[in-house]
Order: sequence, then C-alpha cells, then structure tokens
Amino acid sequence: MGLLTFKGGIHPDDGKRFSKDQPIRPLLPEGDMIYPLSQHIGAPANPIVKKGDHVLKGQKIAEAGGFVSAPVYSSVSGTVKGMEQHFNPAGNKVECIVIENDGEYNEVDYGPVKPMEEMTSEEILEKIGDAGIVGMGGAGFPTRVKLSPKEPEKIDYIIANCAECEPYITADYRRMLENTSDLVSGMRVVLSLFPNAKGIFAVEDNKRDCISKLQEAVADEPRMDVKALVTKYPQGAERQLIYAVTKRAINSSMLPADAGCIVDNVETLIAIHNAVINGRPLTERVVTVSGDAVQNPGNFRVLLGTNHLNLIKAAGGFTEQPAKLISGGPMMGFAMVTPDAPVTKTSSAILAFKKDVVSRNPETACINCGRCVEVCPSRIIPSRLADYARRQDIDSFVAMNGLECVECGSCSYVCPAKRQLKQAIGSMRKTALANKRKK
Repeated sequence: MGLLTFKGGIHPDDGKRFSKDQPIRPLLPEGDMIYPLSQHIGAPANPIVKKGDHVLKGQKIAEAGGFVSAPVYSSVSGTVKGMEQHFNPAGNKVECIVIENDGEYNEVDYGPVKPMEEMTSEEILEKIGDAGIVGMGGAGFPTRVKLSPKEPEKIDYIIANCAECEPYITADYRRMLENTSDLVSGMRVVLSLFPNAKGIFAVEDNKRDCISKLQEAVADEPRMDVKALVTKYPQGAERQLIYAVTKRAINSSMLPADAGCIVDNVETLIAIHNAVINGRPLTERVVTVSGDAVQNPGNFRVLLGTNHLNLIKAAGGFTEQPAKLISGGPMMGFAMVTPDAPVTKTSSAILAFKKDVVSRNPETACINCGRCVEVCPSRIIPSRLADYARRQDIDSFVAMNGLECVECGSCSYVCPAKRQLKQAIGSMRKTALANKRKK
C-alpha cells in the first residue's frame, strides 16, 4: 500500500503514548451543566427554554439561529437556572444556558426511527441538521450546510479525516478501534446523499491497527476504501488531506466541494450515525485528557456541558500545577485561561504541561534560514508574511498570498529564532478576511 502525503510538514513528538492505550471511559458530570449558545461557525443558537423550566436529556434547549447555525440539546435532565456569561474553552466569555443536573438522566422519548433506506436525501439532511451536528474536529462548521453543496452530483469523494495528526490527542484513534461499525455506518449515510462519490478513510500509518480494522469493516462495501497516509503534521488539515488523497489542490477562495470533495471528522461521522440511524441528537463526544502534568491520561466519553474540572479529576488530577493548559492540540489548540469551562461540540482534548515551552524561549531576530519555507504546507513565505503582519501592511500581506496560510504552526515550531510566526500571520489573516467580507 503506497503512502499518501503532501509537500512540507513536520514531525513533532506526537505524545500519543500517554493515552493511546487507554480505552474510552464514560464520565458522569458533577455540578451544573453549561451550554454555550455558540459552539459552531455561524449565528449563535437561540434559547427556547427559560429559568425554572424542567428539561430532559436529549431535549432541544436552543434552536438554530439561521441556516449557518446549529441547535443545542441538553445532555442531562434537570432545571434551567438561567442565562449566564461563562468562559468557553478558547477563553472568551459567552452567553450560556445553565442547567442544574438532577442526576436522574431521564431522557426524552425519541419515537420510532425511520429506516435510512426509506428516507429522502432532504429527510436525511434534516435529521443531521436537527441533531445539532457540526464539524467536531475543531472547526465547528454546521454539517448540514457542508453536506448541501450546490451540485451534489459533482462530489467524487467523501473523505473521513482519520489522520488525527495533532500531538497527544487520541480520541479519534480510540473511536476508530472501539466504534468502527458506527464510523462506517456514518460514512454509509453520507454516501447515500452523493450517488457518484466514493468514501475514503484516510489514516496515518502510525495507526496500523486502525487501518486493519477499517479494511476488515469495509471489505464488503464497494463504495468505500481505506488509504494510508504518511505520519506527518499537518496531514489532517483539510487542504493537505484532500491533496494527499486525490492530488486535487484547493486555495483559500475555494471550498472542498469545488474540488469534488467533502471532508468529515471521525467524531462527526459517528454523530451522523447516531442521528440518522438511532434518531439521537448530539449530546456527547470523546475527549482526550493528556500531557506530562496529568496523573492518569485517558480518553473519556463526556456529556456536552460538563466542566473540564470534572475531566481533570477523572484523570487523577495533576501531578503538579501545570504551567500550560491547552484546549485541543498543542499546534492549533487554544491556551486556556481557566479549566473552569464547559466541554463543547468542538472540544477534542484538554492538555496539561509542566513547562510552558513557548514562554521559556523568547524571540530573537530572524536569521533568514528558510526553515519556515521548507516546512510550510501552503508553500508560502511565513517569515516575510509575519514581517508584513507586524507592520500592518495588509496590501503586501495579501499580495504575498498570506490568505493561503492554514495556521498549522509548523513555521513557529521549526523557527530557530522562536518567532511567533503563526500568531502574527493568523491575526493579520483574520483582519484581511474581515476586510474582504466588508467589500
């Protein structure tokens, strides 16, 4: 089996040894449940419950605020305490519904589930949208919108992003091993929407056990295949993954559908299975707790709205007070201002480290070594773009293809001068995109 890849990229210590052999453990929460109204790209959800209302597990508590939006469901039964501002994992204070968990977990009656074979494409899309499913690898784009391209007949590939190239995170790895049939079922649902497409499970070759298990699971699925990828970061970035699998290139002005592709994360496909096959909304996900400051790293099936402090406690607490907490992976995640924040649809991991490597290595002057250019998967010049960003020279930044940056952080990782290239470029990129939208 030939290994697929892209140009550029890096090979950081993956840190997966801490948690990859830890099976998924269910975790029941303690304390109040907190549900941010914005757990996705697009308009925030609109609350449909009020203080004092009694809710059941699986009950919709906020409806989509527009086409590009997603509803929110309660993951417990209990009483609505009201609307409050709370930190989300990214460190922003956002509007949230707070529910006092009664510990009973009484669930709504979902009613009979119509077999997928008897559903129309619109009914399947409606099920996915109503379930509140978004891209759960971190982007949070509403899945119904992603699965509604203008010309569905031109979609050639549905790519399951099984790379999980971010260091330390092993949630998708455990899902592939433990919930293989649900993952394949989710792919089957998506393929039913695109009659001309083939389903590809794209897995890095450091997960040989997953590759074998998926190959066995799709042996009788003529429209599905498993492809092995070179283990390299950022192999799971959407543009790089599409190029590795199909050799089709897309840029910042294109969508994957423009290249005949749709990419979905492992957790997202399993959520699609649960919504369409089991008739259940999105109320939980798997989260990795890891890092050298964690007593017992592991993978936990967590109800959305659970406080991250519960996760840390379930992992045995800290071996010592961490110098750095990260939501998500160390390359593209967010430094957490506090672990007192809820698990959301896009929470893949919480990592705790004894040392803050970035703050211990102050920036020095660029030595023009070109390493950032060598590893950049977008084939741009990060050092020069960072200079434009710091001078607020937006015209030069755009002219030098700054919008093509995928903010993977490979440039910052290899920079011998420890320049915060990704941060500077990312900030200017957001400004440039905002200006572009205004025009």
